[in-house]
Amino acid sequence: MNTSKAAGAPEGGARETARRAKTRERLIDAAYRQFCEHGINGTSIEAICDDAGFTRGAFYSNFASKEELFFALADRENRMRLETLRERFDDAVAALGGTGGKPDPARIEGVIADILAVQPENRQWSLLNSEFRLLAMRDPQVAPRFLESSQAFQHELASIVDAALGSVGLRFLIDPLHLTRLLLDQFESAMQEAILSGAQDAEKAARDTIMQTLPPLIHSLTEVRPADRPDSGPLGFR
Repeated sequence: MNTSKAAGAPEGGARETARRAKTRERLIDAAYRQFCEHGINGTSIEAICDDAGFTRGAFYSNFASKEELFFALADRENRMRLETLRERFDDAVAALGGTGGKPDPARIEGVIADILAVQPENRQWSLLNSEFRLLAMRDPQVAPRFLESSQAFQHELASIVDAALGSVGLRFLIDPLHLTRLLLDQFESAMQEAILSGAQDAEKAARDTIMQTLPPLIHSLTEVRPADRPDSGPLGFR
């Protein structure tokens, strides 16, 4: 038995897997740059390959289509945003604890400002996601996967929010998933309005709009969690 060959096979496979992962990442990075500059419909697979320094063969060995590449990009962006929230959310929400009751809007405002301050750049991602949503709405082949990706992000975010609130003895008056969707819609609307207005700093303009609406909204939909009523919701909420 050739033990050196047998031992080397996994190592070669690991190198190939790492090389493939790097190729995918370079293609995704190139797609982000090209999509940002030219839009999704205005970007060709050739342009992505040229930007990444690969051939069309390398592209098609990793992605079946430009749409599949966008989904990989969306998954990466969503994971990054969720990880950023997980790292900061518990510490930020901890400020709502120890009040002996329902926190006032001013305290909630401080928590929201703290969370928004650590979010990745959202202007460009908002543009790309809005463009792809429109594409999905027009293409029944793309729509189901786009909806699945969006709902998966919403569920994970709702779980993070609900767990953080529960850790300080609070909960929402409505299903956390429904409220999370409402908050995301508010954020997206504020960003779109900032972009449409031509604001020089769209990120700041969007945050200013959000701070006018979210603190009182969250205050009105939050209550102290009853100690004698265990959660029993279908999604792990309530």
